[in-house]
Amino acid sequence: MTGPGRTAEYDVLVLGEVLVEIHADTALGRAVDGTSARLSYSGDALNAAAAAAAAGARTALLAVVGDDELSVPLLRRAAELGLDVSHVHRSPRPNGAYLLAADTGGDRAFVYWRTGSAGSTLSTGHVASWRKLLTRSKALVTSGITGALAPGGRAAVLAAARAVHAAGGHVSYDSNFRPRLTGRSEARELLAGIAPLAGLLKTACPADTLPLVDTGDPLTAAARCRALGARTVVVTAGADRLLLDDGTRAEYHPVPVVPDPVDATGAGDCFTGTATARLALGDSLADAVAYGMAAASLSVSGRGGTGRVPAFAETKALATAHRG
Repeated sequence: MTGPGRTAEYDVLVLGEVLVEIHADTALGRAVDGTSARLSYSGDALNAAAAAAAAGARTALLAVVGDDELSVPLLRRAAELGLDVSHVHRSPRPNGAYLLAADTGGDRAFVYWRTGSAGSTLSTGHVASWRKLLTRSKALVTSGITGALAPGGRAAVLAAARAVHAAGGHVSYDSNFRPRLTGRSEARELLAGIAPLAGLLKTACPADTLPLVDTGDPLTAAARCRALGARTVVVTAGADRLLLDDGTRAEYHPVPVVPDPVDATGAGDCFTGTATARLALGDSLADAVAYGMAAASLSVSGRGGTGRVPAFAETKALATAHRG
């Protein structure tokens, strides 16, 4: 990860957006006046960072949050999840938010409020202020969502990834294509720019792979992402398996099944955060991916993006039992 003899300030940095999460107690189509809801905090960056910290990594959040009344409990929650939030920037704008409803079958619906949010102001100026952290840390996690928030966010993702890569660190990138936020051409351009910097590129088939690399076949998708320059590619192909292509072979891995799933929100982020943390801590790729799958499986038993962040002992136990 970092050069011989260098002391990393953090194992994992996570660059991206933090959101206020409002979790409705009923499906959105059935919501009526008086429907109750639960307030929490999520966003792909917070979800991945929480998972990295739970997996044992020294983790810092690199984000821009607002100055509204929810910013204090938002940052308090992030700190409770084990994150260093001392490098977070503040902006005189509201925090982004989303309404989430999930039924017992796992179907989810989202309504977002992001326009003009603090998170959308992320820029290369912020990355410049974090440059010393980026060049002294073992790994960076970022995503296509972060790059889709605004043109400045796209430039920030690339600048941060270049800084970490140039310093010998590891970059994990989750393509996370969101058509409500960005067009195909912009997302494909970002993918092409960051793939050569990525030690681990995660993408979902077919939701990401069809618009980004023109295929709904996981094997073809992995090959095309590797052709863009990514060293290792993980393709999630439904809830029960993922494809790992490390350049020597492409192989499907079954995902551990846990009883009574509640909500899959943030499961992919949990995978990326956990796998990156374990790579930064020196685990093999095979072990890191196994731990990532186990943590993601455990996370679906909680509500919301950070409703269930499994401790590493539990993650390791499930991964070991599943592989055995």
